Amino acid sequence: MRGSLVEVLRKCATQAGVRIVTGRRLVGAEPAGDGVRAQFADGSSARADLLIGADGLWSATRSVLDPGAPRPAYGGLYSVSGVADGVPAETGTFNMVFARSGAFLHIPAPDGTVWWSAQVADPRPPKLTDVGDDRWLDRLAELYRFEPQPLEIIRATTQLHRPTLMHTLAEVPIWHDERVVLVGDAAHPVGAGQGASMAIEDAVVLARALAEADSTGEGLAEYDRLRRARIGKMAKAARTNRDAKTSGPLARLLRDLVMPIAFGHFYERATTWLYTHDLGTLPAQAEQPRPAEH
Repeated sequence: MRGSLVEVLRKCATQAGVRIVTGRRLVGAEPAGDGVRAQFADGSSARADLLIGADGLWSATRSVLDPGAPRPAYGGLYSVSGVADGVPAETGTFNMVFARSGAFLHIPAPDGTVWWSAQVADPRPPKLTDVGDDRWLDRLAELYRFEPQPLEIIRATTQLHRPTLMHTLAEVPIWHDERVVLVGDAAHPVGAGQGASMAIEDAVVLARALAEADSTGEGLAEYDRLRRARIGKMAKAARTNRDAKTSGPLARLLRDLVMPIAFGHFYERATTWLYTHDLGTLPAQAEQPRPAEH
């Protein structure tokens, strides 16, 4: 679960000496000597060598870096996920059903439960607040009434997670200046289940680029160069993935005819570029990072 990933990352950051401060919203940044000073909504500020915007789809850093940067837009899909119990499922298997109302994904967890996610195609974003779990499950059961396995899982659900809207973002033209840089969804929300992995890749490439460059500006430019092509390919794959879930009747018919052949013969070859990519080795840490000055 995403919460478990966050717990592990937070623990590792703390062990590495990172000081985590919450409750501050970034509103601006300005040069400060050979570094940058970040300004927050509560009137406080912090100085550092580099400001890294790892603040997600609705990134404040993106807007600070470029006030004209694109904004997220609803992508024609919303997601509802949960955990079901008592449903037989083959372990070690990722399952995806393309239905009339979108895609339904489920995987068996080690504890015998089934984790699932319904990605519902809807041109209009639904109301997310003041809708109880029972109503969401009833709605999903109606949408997937023609799909036996998803319907069984929905009816066996014991835990429902908060529904979320899925968004798209036009290509972000500016990822960095001399002292500010974007990583992860702040720069490129690719979707297709690869957001966290692409962000972690960004972190490794950024660390290597900065360690090998003669200046921060050169390192950020090299990071940008190294990541653009791979992220562009990932974004194209994500668009194809999204279009397959929001397609009309004729496109769905063609998809259902082609997909069994494509997955059986070409899927592994077509995704080799994604899963065998070598990021190299992280540079050795020469010294502890300098604490921010307040």
